[in-house]
Amino acid sequence: MWLNANNIAALLKCVGRHFKVVALVAFSILTLPAAATAEAKLKVVATTGMIADAARQVGGDTVEVKALMGPGVDPHAYRQTRSDIVAMTRADLVLWHGLYLEAQMEEFFHDLARKRTVVAVAEGLSKDRLLGHDEYADKFDPHVWMTPALWKDVVAEVQKALSDVRPEQADVFAANAAAHMAELDQLISYGEEVLTQVPASNRVLVTAHDAFGYFGGEYGFEVMGIQGISTQSEAGLNRISTLVDMLVERQVSAVFVESSVSDRSVRALIEGAAAQGHEVRIGGELFSDAMGEEGTYEGTYVGMLDHNITTIAGALGAEVPTKGMSGRLSAAGL
Repeated sequence: MWLNANNIAALLKCVGRHFKVVALVAFSILTLPAAATAEAKLKVVATTGMIADAARQVGGDTVEVKALMGPGVDPHAYRQTRSDIVAMTRADLVLWHGLYLEAQMEEFFHDLARKRTVVAVAEGLSKDRLLGHDEYADKFDPHVWMTPALWKDVVAEVQKALSDVRPEQADVFAANAAAHMAELDQLISYGEEVLTQVPASNRVLVTAHDAFGYFGGEYGFEVMGIQGISTQSEAGLNRISTLVDMLVERQVSAVFVESSVSDRSVRALIEGAAAQGHEVRIGGELFSDAMGEEGTYEGTYVGMLDHNITTIAGALGAEVPTKGMSGRLSAAGL
């Protein structure tokens, strides 16, 4: 068809009508309520990697989770950054641990709770299951993730928090939580299987700070941290000297460094024992207050505990699978 003035005018008129229809439809879609289109993911901000993992496990595809503290970060000393504050004020739900773990952030969370939904997921644990704090009479050891039997109660608190914010998806959260609990039960069974193989005389766990009290109580290990429960406490020369004497006297052969704490004090122990003619080696690096790299098996809660259990048991005399409970541990991790 040859275009002339009349044809061009008709074409523009037709396009104009269709453009108005398309624009009207597009505007209608953009202004529909969220429930009328695809429901938006629940935005969750969690302080530690362990809590973030629990939120991802329970929330599944319905949540978008951001962890403030990544691998190697010490929660005892962490302070919120400007970007953290922005993320938390925009979140639908903020999950923090409590029990004085995030000691530098507590006041901020109490203030934020007046404006947003903020839940301290470990504060709901029964106090008769908690260990006392070594420095504060009215506080407790916060490292409850060190035993999956206790962590299951924290996962239940995460499930409750998600369900309270998004009750219409409570059934989804319940099903996901049940599947994750089954994984944790498998982890409990594995821990009992391999850690009971460690000879009784070898069940001494020496680490950089006292983060393994719940682990020791669960599996029958005597736990000695160079620093106290908080990494903010100082490791004095007297403490190091006392531990060196213990290593020599009891012929302890291995001590452990931690991924989120400097290894300086642990190496001082090794050097002190060597000066007395006793050889002590590093049995491995343990995940204490933070998990492994994001995207790795050790960057999940199950992988973190699988790594710790396998590393401790293997270094102290048990026969363990080379790559842990399910064959997924990295060779470099052991």
